Amino acid sequence: MTANATFCATLVDEWIRCGVDHAVIAPGSRSTPLALALAARDELQVHLFHDERSAAFAALGIGLALGRPAVLLCTSGTAATHFHGAVVEAHQAEVPMLVCTADRPPELRDVGAAQTIDQTNVYGSAVRWFHDPGPPMTDASSSWRALAAHSLVMASGPRPGPVHLNLPFREPLVGVADELPPSRPGRAPWLRSVVGRRQLDDRSINELVELLDHQRGVIVVGHTSGDAAFPAAVHDLAERIGWPVLADPRSGCRTVRPTTIAAFDDLLRDRAFADAHVPEIVLRFGGPPASKLLAQWLARSGATHVQVHPTEAWIDPDHTNAHRVVVDPTWLCQSLAEQLVGAGRTPWLARWRRAESAAQRAIAEVVGAVEPLCEPGVARVLVAALPGGSNLMVSSSMPVRDVEWYAAPRDGLKVFSNRGANGIDGVTSTAIGLALATDVPTVLLIGDVAFLHDSASLVALRHRHVNLTMVIVDNDGGGIFSFLPQATAVEAARFEQLYGTPHGSDLSAVLTAHGLSNVRADSAESLIAAINETSVAAVIVSTDRTANVAVHQMIHEAVSRALLPG
Repeated sequence: MTANATFCATLVDEWIRCGVDHAVIAPGSRSTPLALALAARDELQVHLFHDERSAAFAALGIGLALGRPAVLLCTSGTAATHFHGAVVEAHQAEVPMLVCTADRPPELRDVGAAQTIDQTNVYGSAVRWFHDPGPPMTDASSSWRALAAHSLVMASGPRPGPVHLNLPFREPLVGVADELPPSRPGRAPWLRSVVGRRQLDDRSINELVELLDHQRGVIVVGHTSGDAAFPAAVHDLAERIGWPVLADPRSGCRTVRPTTIAAFDDLLRDRAFADAHVPEIVLRFGGPPASKLLAQWLARSGATHVQVHPTEAWIDPDHTNAHRVVVDPTWLCQSLAEQLVGAGRTPWLARWRRAESAAQRAIAEVVGAVEPLCEPGVARVLVAALPGGSNLMVSSSMPVRDVEWYAAPRDGLKVFSNRGANGIDGVTSTAIGLALATDVPTVLLIGDVAFLHDSASLVALRHRHVNLTMVIVDNDGGGIFSFLPQATAVEAARFEQLYGTPHGSDLSAVLTAHGLSNVRADSAESLIAAINETSVAAVIVSTDRTANVAVHQMIHEAVSRALLPG
């Protein structure tokens, strides 16, 4: 049908004009008109995934890396439901995504037609905009470019996120596009949307300056959509006012600066240190770090919390915020640094700095002495060893915590993790999307359960020529549960059944079945050698869940000893 082909070619042409350069397609029949239109354009990198969930998380990874959406396409029916997990993550993590689900036309709905479900608002409130334009009709062609531009603007707007276009197509599905409706001259997009730089007036800045004028303050930085200048601006402000920066690895602020406190989780496990360093004011940027201990310490501190974020997202999981500031975070840090003098000449920051140095030495000594390589050691070695300019994708559950708690500060590494919904689904696919979008060395640190959960992403992976190395920590089950109260409150056999959940899978055999080369590592040296070997697709590090709990406890105790006077 000419209308199908022309409609889809127009959408794709306008998306390209607006800056879209990646498309992720899960195969199917009803999506043929848009699939052909996407594949016909050389300006687009088109990625095929056999499984819809893997496709969706790969598109998430592309949006996470580039800050602009990939087009994500599937056929009709339950295929659309398999996008849902990635759509929710994109919604909560504010990652742009253009979700296109093909559908049957209205006359085939509610009549028992094959591969037909109700796809209207199938993702609920997890999208920035839902629209179903109905089957393409040539008399509506003047609206097609506006529709394409509208969808992209909504996905990339003041609060980025997923947009869902439900596109019903009538047969025949294969056709030749007619002349496209006219566009703006000079390859200009149909609609330009400018998100203004959020600033505050002088009165508001002065109020913040007065509020933050305390010696005992901390800056807590989680993942935020600040620009490339944000990390330096945060640390410049911190040095100016003499406050420590407690930074999530994903924030970009965990750099080698005198204000960086990376070992905050272990420092706060020492009750004497935690009690002696209660802040009066907490300046927070972005989402919360993974450390539950940090959250609890901040919540009971009684400090005044000031939450800063560039979008309208409501971030207050502990219900502690006294002030919410929606503003460009880089601009705010620079503005505050011009007016705040603070406690730069008091011992407050110096005490934090000494504790950080002692903790880093203690962590290094413990993980260096444990044989074979332990899980905190894997995280610490990886972060230190990756070349500058690399990406590190970290799975939720224990890997993201081990990187946050035990990796030393460093420059030149971008750390990513799906912490919008904190799920373990689609982690490998997200890493594949990151690597496809950036074409720089990308390493995935993932646990065995999360790896098996997304094993569909391995299909055809060896043909993608993607710059990705997977480091899989295999403890034959759900390691994080060994740290929870259930581990001691539930009888051992029942705990193993419900929480330990050993899978008994041979991960090397799974990788080999997909033609992916893999090796095992049991030391820092063998791990570093493996990730530097370009022919290796995956490195498996075997650990023991019980021993892992003991190693964590050894680190906590070593840090506490290191903080003792004398």
